[in-house]
Amino acid sequence: MNNKSLNISIMGRDFCIACPNDEREEILHAAGYLDKKIQEIRVEGKVIDSDRIALIAGLRIAHELLVLREGAGFDISEFRRRIVSLKKKVDEALPHEENEKC
Repeated sequence: MNNKSLNISIMGRDFCIACPNDEREEILHAAGYLDKKIQEIRVEGKVIDSDRIALIAGLRIAHELLVLREGAGFDISEFRRRIVSLKKKVDEALPHEENEKC
């Protein structure tokens, strides 16, 4: 797995992080989600200190994840396995463009 640099922006600050090629989109999405949560806390105006805002955002996201895991009855790896399995079934069911045309 090759790691390459990825630039992300959180709380108005730019960061360059190492990221595996196959996780780039997910990391960008996660950074955007974290930044959105941080902005929501800032808008509330109850917390001013940047460190506390980041900590509260992290806690809220961790809470969301735990609630989703408990409610779903399975872990994320099981969810991913099911998605891969469904994608394979869809790929097998759809005609290939080279062989068949509608």
